Amino acid sequence: MSTSSRTQPASGPESGPGGSASAGDETAPGGLTHRQILTILSGLMLGMFLAALDQTIVSTAIRTIADDLHGLNQQAWTTTAYLITSTIATPLYGKLSDIYGRKPFFLAAISIFVVGSIMCTFSTSMVELAVFRAFQGIGAGGLMSLALAIIGDIVPPRQRARYQGYILAVFATSSVAGPLVGGFLAGQSSVLGIAGWRWVFLVNVPIGIIALFVVARVLNVPHSRREHRIDWWGAVTIVLGVVPLLLVAEQGESWGWLSAAAVSCYVIGVLGVIAWVLVEKRMGDEALIPMRLFSNNVFSRTSLLSLIVGMVMFGGLLMIPQYLQIVKGASPTKSGLLMLPLMLGMMVASIATGQVTSRTGRYKIFPVIGTALMCVTMLLFHYQVQWNTPLPKTMVFMALMGVGLGFTMQTLVLSVQNAVPPQDMGTATASATFFRQLGGTAGTAIFLSVLFSTVGGKITTALGKAQSDPAFQAARRAHPHAISPDSAKSVISDSSFLQKLDPALAAPFKQGFASSMHLVFIIVAGVAALAFLLMLTIKEVPLRRLSGAQARAQAEAQAQAEL
Repeated sequence: MSTSSRTQPASGPESGPGGSASAGDETAPGGLTHRQILTILSGLMLGMFLAALDQTIVSTAIRTIADDLHGLNQQAWTTTAYLITSTIATPLYGKLSDIYGRKPFFLAAISIFVVGSIMCTFSTSMVELAVFRAFQGIGAGGLMSLALAIIGDIVPPRQRARYQGYILAVFATSSVAGPLVGGFLAGQSSVLGIAGWRWVFLVNVPIGIIALFVVARVLNVPHSRREHRIDWWGAVTIVLGVVPLLLVAEQGESWGWLSAAAVSCYVIGVLGVIAWVLVEKRMGDEALIPMRLFSNNVFSRTSLLSLIVGMVMFGGLLMIPQYLQIVKGASPTKSGLLMLPLMLGMMVASIATGQVTSRTGRYKIFPVIGTALMCVTMLLFHYQVQWNTPLPKTMVFMALMGVGLGFTMQTLVLSVQNAVPPQDMGTATASATFFRQLGGTAGTAIFLSVLFSTVGGKITTALGKAQSDPAFQAARRAHPHAISPDSAKSVISDSSFLQKLDPALAAPFKQGFASSMHLVFIIVAGVAALAFLLMLTIKEVPLRRLSGAQARAQAEAQAQAEL
């Protein structure tokens, strides 16, 4: 299908980023004018802003939330629960929207997300928050994947850079506003009589309501309904396969990797994955992720790469705020500001990638460089960033991480969309998002498990070494009851007391956290190296000049002409 699209360039928009409606716009079936695309983008950007803002605002405030609910070591549950449900929901949204159209499911995703945000506001424990975040994740699964699928429907890959600035403006705004707003709210004891951190979730409500009205009004993408069966058994078996494996990834360290609970999860997970593959083969084109797509080398390898890159992305983005707030003692607001180099690096790299890709049609070099940069950055964090490393040095490394992510993330989605037939655009986009979120979910579970399972021992070791330090001895005499033998364990559930300690007494705790983070960083570096090697094997396919909607309309017109 992609070959036939490339052999008919006269039907596609060839004018590049020129006027609002080129000759190509008029001759290509299903083409939209520049103004029509911008109108639709206005609705998409609100939905994307909702998802992007939530990621940045919650990640900045999560340590304060966890401390207040006395469950710092349980924060993995809140993140993992959200990612599990959003990951599983993503392919469902993609398949259903391919059949019935994007708009109703985009509206449903926004509505579920807003209701979930309200529920999170009333959490009284980390367990409740995890349950409510799981519900919120069902909506989140459709926000980003459907927006990207709709963009693929209306914008040809070669023209994507023309509109990329609008999309990146969403991420730029959320990247700056999210950490600042999240940090500010988390730093307030109360706002209008409600605990400050609870507003981290409430802020989604007015944005979501506005998004609902705008999307309902402007999102009118042409769609030809196709009658198909819904692959509910595929959804059930993917849950049986994914959830147990993610649970053991998170809890394996505390359960024991060969304990009865862990082995049970292994068995159920493997049987679930096997059942899912069998169901998907039986369902054929009706499957959530049709198995025929994996016969496409670009799709199959890019899907695996998306999973690996998801692990790297979430591993880095989880550990860096933890380092800034726990080890460096930065407030949530300050840590949000300190993350700006990473966000700016990501945006600048994304813009540059889009512009060069639009002009040249070449894209493979960017994720090759990006995955290499992510590997190098994690190695720098492992070897160069200590508990007392100056912040400017750390911020340079964060900027490098952002550049690596910017070179990689959007290019993988573009590659998948370009490699599949237009009628599979939603499924393929959702699949790419699914595998990235699956990797992120597994990475979150594994890396936080590694951090909190090792930090207690690291702190105990650091405290033992500190006994001979004159500054530590003097601080102990001055504050004899400030720390106790149980402090190494209690800090795992509530780290806020570190900010009240004498710096000499707090140093061993910060050294312990930094040491455990070093272990995570070296693991993430190894995963990034694997992504780099895999990226070298992926073939670069010339980009199509037709949008998904144009290609589908053209195919329908040709089919009618042949009758």
